[in-house]
Amino acid sequence: MRKVHATVAEALAGVLADGMTIMSGGFGLCGIPEALIAGIEQSGARDLTVISNNAGVDGIGLGRLLATRQIRKMISSYVGENKLFAEQYLSGDLELEFNPQGTLAERIRAGGAGIPAFFTRTGVGTLIAEGKDVRSFGGEDFVMETGLVADLALVHAWKGDAEGNLVYRMTARNFNPMMATAGTVTIAEVEHLVETGTLDPDGIHTPGIFVDRVVHVANPAKHIEQRTVRQPGVEAA
Repeated sequence: MRKVHATVAEALAGVLADGMTIMSGGFGLCGIPEALIAGIEQSGARDLTVISNNAGVDGIGLGRLLATRQIRKMISSYVGENKLFAEQYLSGDLELEFNPQGTLAERIRAGGAGIPAFFTRTGVGTLIAEGKDVRSFGGEDFVMETGLVADLALVHAWKGDAEGNLVYRMTARNFNPMMATAGTVTIAEVEHLVETGTLDPDGIHTPGIFVDRVVHVANPAKHIEQRTVRQPGVEAA
């Protein structure tokens, strides 16, 4: 099966539909599948449930899908840095399933591993645990969390080959490897598309068996999410 597609539109063709659940890799703006997100925006798909650590920032990454109101629900961990996210949630236009960050990561990993649920101490006695099964193990309470899977997983990799083997670079690795395992269909945008067999087998982070489609996106923008500067000679407060 040919995995490499010439364009983002071609890579997304036939796998997008209204009402889908989509996982989107990245942390803040680091390692986000920005080209694939732009492709979803252009597709016009609506009523989407998106699983991602956060929703980018206003106008960048998933923030673009919030602006077009294509996202109905976010399953995420961090909701700062995005005014539109806050506005839509507070107005009732955006549904939010909030997760502690480690719990979100483990829910995705569990989904990819075929684990339906697990117990964690995180969130016990808080709003996070409301309505969930809480059990005692060894004299301590644990809350049950369910694994997460998606119709479509979008990931960003530094290098990839025609078989879908992927290598992530430094912090951009973040949520991408676990999400790649948890999608019914997984699409990877790669900065460098290399010949099959040239990647060091010991350095592959996501084996190609998890990846269905690959698109080469050379020289992607590397955004700085938040930068604080002060005038030269001015002492920090």
